[in-house]
Amino acid sequence: MQGLLGFLPESLTFFSASILIVASFFTSALTASVGVGGGLFMLGLMTYVIPIAALIPVHGLVQLGSNTSRSFIQRAHIKWRIVFLFFLGSVFGVLAGAMLAVQIPAYLLQFILGMFLIVVVWIKLPKIQNANAVVIGFGGTITTFATMFIGATGPLVAVFLNSLFDEHRKMVATHGMVMTLQHCLKVLAFIIAGFAFWQWLPLIVLIVISGFLGAKMGTSILNKAPEVIIKRAFKFVMTVIAIDLIQSSIF
Repeated sequence: MQGLLGFLPESLTFFSASILIVASFFTSALTASVGVGGGLFMLGLMTYVIPIAALIPVHGLVQLGSNTSRSFIQRAHIKWRIVFLFFLGSVFGVLAGAMLAVQIPAYLLQFILGMFLIVVVWIKLPKIQNANAVVIGFGGTITTFATMFIGATGPLVAVFLNSLFDEHRKMVATHGMVMTLQHCLKVLAFIIAGFAFWQWLPLIVLIVISGFLGAKMGTSILNKAPEVIIKRAFKFVMTVIAIDLIQSSIF
């Protein structure tokens, strides 16, 4: 154990690191099966063990690894046109977020996001049929801008993408690729800003490996479970996330 401790940042104990590694398996399985939730739950857990200054950058790199795994496993169902247009919008979002990161309170964005999720989950919205490039790109800009402040915007991206798909499996796969690119941009922004990722890399590698195994299990669930069950689970998880965002922004 003493040897393992040498690979951990000074602020982490072996026990807390082990919790994060195990949690990565289950949160990745949740996201791979339902399409959303794992990243936000992982962020909430990390707040208890990772210093606040390192929280968003480290979480971003962890989620980059997790979503890359999910995208690879589910690559046959990715809709690349949507991914490409979403990515173009994301570039503008990360630039705007990097410039304004210290000017908007995180609690305000959490409250807005939570209320937004409640509305879109419980009010039936029309599907966006044949969404044009501007609509998809705008979705990328807004969600990537938000991720620079609150870290886990997977639910917001999922709401947008869910309106574009009739088959949940395609939404989950495309969501994974979109989030991979979004987190890649965010990690790049933090590298440019000077964040020292190297001291966290051994732990992050273990978390990502655990997440890959969880993603495989979650994908198996997604492929076997009836579409109606998965959609109900998606709605339930989104509601729990929304309530948690609202209460955490108030208290």
